[in-house]
Amino acid sequence: AMLRLRYDSAEACAMASRISEFMRDQAYLASVDLARERGAFPLFNADMYLAGGNFASRLPNEVKDKIRKHGLRNSHLLSIAPTGTISLAFADNASNGIEPPFSYMYTRRKRMADGTFKEYAVEDYAWRLYRHGGGNVEKLPDYFVTALEISAKAHKDMVAAVAPYIDTSISKTVNVPEDYPYTEFEGLYLSAWKAGLKGLATYRPNSVLGSVLSVTPSAEQKQPHDVEIVDANKRLSIKSLPAPVLSSLRWPGRPDTPDGNLSWTYMLSTPAGEFALFVGQMESPDGGTGAFPFEVWVNGADQPRGLGAVAKTLSMDMRANDRGWLQLKLDTLARTVGEKSFEMRLPPHGEKKLLPGVVSAFAQVVRYRCEKIGALDGEGPTPVLDTMFTREEPKTGTDGTLSWTVDIQNPATGEEFVLGLKEITLPDGDTRPYSVWLSGNYPRALDGLTRILSLDMRVMDPAWIGMKLRKLLNYPEPLGDFMAFVPGSRKQQNWPSTVAYIAALIIHRYAMLGVLDERGFPK
Repeated sequence: AMLRLRYDSAEACAMASRISEFMRDQAYLASVDLARERGAFPLFNADMYLAGGNFASRLPNEVKDKIRKHGLRNSHLLSIAPTGTISLAFADNASNGIEPPFSYMYTRRKRMADGTFKEYAVEDYAWRLYRHGGGNVEKLPDYFVTALEISAKAHKDMVAAVAPYIDTSISKTVNVPEDYPYTEFEGLYLSAWKAGLKGLATYRPNSVLGSVLSVTPSAEQKQPHDVEIVDANKRLSIKSLPAPVLSSLRWPGRPDTPDGNLSWTYMLSTPAGEFALFVGQMESPDGGTGAFPFEVWVNGADQPRGLGAVAKTLSMDMRANDRGWLQLKLDTLARTVGEKSFEMRLPPHGEKKLLPGVVSAFAQVVRYRCEKIGALDGEGPTPVLDTMFTREEPKTGTDGTLSWTVDIQNPATGEEFVLGLKEITLPDGDTRPYSVWLSGNYPRALDGLTRILSLDMRVMDPAWIGMKLRKLLNYPEPLGDFMAFVPGSRKQQNWPSTVAYIAALIIHRYAMLGVLDERGFPK
């Protein structure tokens, strides 16, 4: 656009060809100068290098004469690399290799170190410069064109224009619409082969798996509703979804506390024995006057098996900075029924209360502490709650719905039970688990884990449940490790706990559905 040449025009291809030819010749002359100063690369052989059919045989005679006389310092010199990120970091988005601008304004989705994603707004440099110079961006000149407006053939033609002058490879994406026919794919690749190209990459948008780059949709945000059974032997389906800005989610890991942090301790007395509950806190991250809890854990020989996994998962929810989400998780755990009800003294005054189980006791004590330090007070943004496609678990009715089940056996602990996932079909055709349950002989504290993981499954961005499950893959239990098959294979490995194996199996199901990969990251 800055040369006032439309990307998909014959003039633009001719200009790109002339520029590439000039770059090729200058690169080889520079390598000759380096060879004269420092010597040729070790395997250089002038006769073989300049032989007919090789790339160098097409160089101008004066360049070949210098190569034969002095050699080359570099065996390969030219490529057009995928420089989108480099362009953003070092060139103010002024150049990104051979690609046209994806869009004049778009959102870039970046994977962070913890596997979550952050979104950035990006503006094209030429578009921004045109606007800065007083141009009307609502009525752009014809030479402004984006990758989404160019035909697949025009993308391929630009590669063909520069390929004769590149001695390694070219990173070029041919953008095609989601409904691009297979026969058109076939014809595109055949024409690329006939043009002498080494390869060709196409990109077809997929609303199920998401994308690195996306334009902002103009559609009005919708609220979740209308869950229904389509017919027999089909999954639940939901007609519409919310579409909030997922970049508002904040999923930090455990805060770094070089000077330590305060924590609050409470002893829980249950029929199985006593154990300690700890709630760690630090100053409010938004500059408020109160404190906020960022982790909870349990300790003691009599702690119920599996409760530590509940605490670990709840700690991640505390760090989501969403009061409503944390309240929902605590309320859900407080209603979890265990093997037997019992009376226990609750803070602050030690009044006895009949509780339905250990998980409920745990949740009510944690909730008390959160309320005490003001972590659940007031109103604020609810970024996680807003991204749920439904808060309440959809009910199937009398016709039922399809689900996925798998048997689990841990010989080390004597556990033998069934893991089940209920699944739902979303409006874009994506099938997702929305509820997890266990049946059989297993630690009843895991009912609390499955209930809060079920809520995580109903967050629209699968990176959320992927993060939760990955954190459990290394969850250890003393004397609870065992050998079991790696999900999806006949290989066996040692798993640190039943919880870790449950997490691996759920990740595998997400991978089967094409939502996550086998490591738990979004595809």
